[in-house]
Order: sequence, then structure tokens, then C-alpha cells
Amino acid sequence: MPGGGQFRTVIHYGPWQCSNQLMNYCREKCAGSGHALQGCMWLADVKMDFQGTVVRAGSRFGMTHCCCNYSTISVSANQSSRAQWDNVRDGFREQWAARFGAWPTDKTGLAYPGHHIRDLKHGGNPTDWENILPFAKDIHDTLNGLYNQCYANSPPWTQVGPDYPYGE
Repeated sequence: MPGGGQFRTVIHYGPWQCSNQLMNYCREKCAGSGHALQGCMWLADVKMDFQGTVVRAGSRFGMTHCCCNYSTISVSANQSSRAQWDNVRDGFREQWAARFGAWPTDKTGLAYPGHHIRDLKHGGNPTDWENILPFAKDIHDTLNGLYNQCYANSPPWTQVGPDYPYGE
């Protein structure tokens, strides 16, 4: 940073039940687009800390998946969206690295998959910065089943969870 200092990005991965604040956010987001809320998943908590010569500051942002009653897109449209993501994935990871630090990798050096917060099956944008977050493969692989529970209006995704589901 000019004048000294550095940013540090830390991602705490869920998924967890949404806090009351995040559940209300999802309720408003769904209603704002003419949809009903079926569940809410707190996918990750992204913390960005700045440490400079004079000041220390930070921010925290809860990444949520709002399971609104969106209709599903066709198989061919879903395949097209996935192809779009495949075409930009490497460049996206490079841009991520420039903004937030290196794209996360597992202990073998394999890059984390990019997870689409609003899933492609329900019309999520395959290349939108606000719709993609790196997730460890094991967590990423379980999210589809959990998304199905959330869209089915099933607990625990319909219930409010704690304000902060982890300790620091």
C-alpha cells in the first residue's frame, strides 16, 4: 500500500445457519426480486484487515446464499453457464490474487474450486465477482446437497443461528 501497510484477507468457511441479521437480509433480497425466502446459508465470513504505520482497521463480511424460490434453468443453459466459467476461471483467479492475495490451494497445491454463491442451476451469474468464492474441495462437494435442503425449505436452513458461529 502507498505510505506503508498491508491488507490481509482471512476466510472462515461454513456453512452455518444464518444469523438473524443475515436471515433478514435474505428475506429482503428475495422479496425485492418478487420471490419468497425458503432458507438461508451463511457460507463464509470474509475478514479483511489492514495494518499500517499509523492505523489498524478491519472489516467483516458474511457471504450468504439466499434460497429464494427461483426457478431452475434448463440443462443446456446450465451447461452454457458452466462453459462460461471454465473459460474465465484462470483469469478470474489471477484477478482475485491481485485484489485479495493468492487464490487458496490445498496442501498438495491444487487450487480450490470456485463456488458460485447463487448456484448456476438457479440462474447465478457464472462470472460475477460477487457470486464466486473459493472453497476447499471437500466443503464444495457437500454444498450441492445442502443447497437442495435449503431450497426445499428444510431445517436447519430455515432457522436462525448464532451471531458468530466460530471463535477467533
